[in-house]
Amino acid sequence: MPISRRRFLGWASVAGVTSALPRRARAASNKQFKGYADSRGVLHDLTRCIGCRKCEAACNAVNQLPQPQKPFDDLSVLEQKRRTAAQAYTVVNQFFPNGKDRPPIFVKKQCNHCLEPACASVCFVKAFTKTPEGPVVYNPDVCVGCRYCMIACPFDVPAYEYDKALDPRVTKCTLCHPRLVEGKLPGCVEACPTEALVFGKRNELIKLARHRIAAHSGRYLEHIYGEHEMGGTSWLYLSGPAFADVGLREDLGTLPAGQLTAGALGAVPIVIGLWPVLLTGIYAVTRRKEKIAAQEKQSAVEAAVAQANAEAQAKLKSALAKAEQDKSAAVEREVKKALEAAKEQ
Repeated sequence: MPISRRRFLGWASVAGVTSALPRRARAASNKQFKGYADSRGVLHDLTRCIGCRKCEAACNAVNQLPQPQKPFDDLSVLEQKRRTAAQAYTVVNQFFPNGKDRPPIFVKKQCNHCLEPACASVCFVKAFTKTPEGPVVYNPDVCVGCRYCMIACPFDVPAYEYDKALDPRVTKCTLCHPRLVEGKLPGCVEACPTEALVFGKRNELIKLARHRIAAHSGRYLEHIYGEHEMGGTSWLYLSGPAFADVGLREDLGTLPAGQLTAGALGAVPIVIGLWPVLLTGIYAVTRRKEKIAAQEKQSAVEAAVAQANAEAQAKLKSALAKAEQDKSAAVEREVKKALEAAKEQ
């Protein structure tokens, strides 16, 4: 089976990591990264979200994703819990922590853009990067499709394009990184009609969240979700009900993902040190098979052409012989007719 350019480049990237990695993986550092000084993020106030799904529609438009089966103004989709997918970088789910007789709580789900992302900590080709602006971005050109990032993410966010056989990608919310570089707001934040989403510097969002908690006693839990979870995230939440009751994990602790994966990643250089030999061998065998197949195909074509030429020559020779016979017979007939005519005269 032929190897695609991207797959071969991915293998080459793995081979290159062997010389680039030190004895311990970069993510295995014991220092906790506190985030870039001017890193941006979003504060999601669950008490202000009305479940209108305008954030979903904006995300779909900005990222030029396929239209869903049901339009974004069809709120019946909220009756089922959804997760992010290759065609949907963000989804809104509803919860009834106070019972069905009370209004629901709506929660927007997307990549939380961790300060020390689990997806980046397990990716040995560095397909994921935490940018100074705040978003965690993905480079499909170096991705080898191992999907460790999907397993590692504690928020169950990354999705895989299983329907694309030749060039599948891992997909997730980018926090509209291209728009941030241009000085624009993330699409979902810009589309929110109730200001349930607030964009800004992460440290200022934390101050805003604390101010709201202090100003509205009893309305919020005295906790900002994402301030410390998994070492901190760029997406922050404020809620009235317990976070566990609205689909957010409360068992993550504050330890960054890099420290959790340090032991496993320590062995990565040893393992991938053997990969170039193995993958080069696989590539060589595959190329040899392709070369042999091409030679066999060429030989078959040449044999077919030679046989066709031989058959054509034989047919031509037979046709010429028949034509000569016909010509001789015709001449003989004409001579005979001429002799008979002369005899009668």
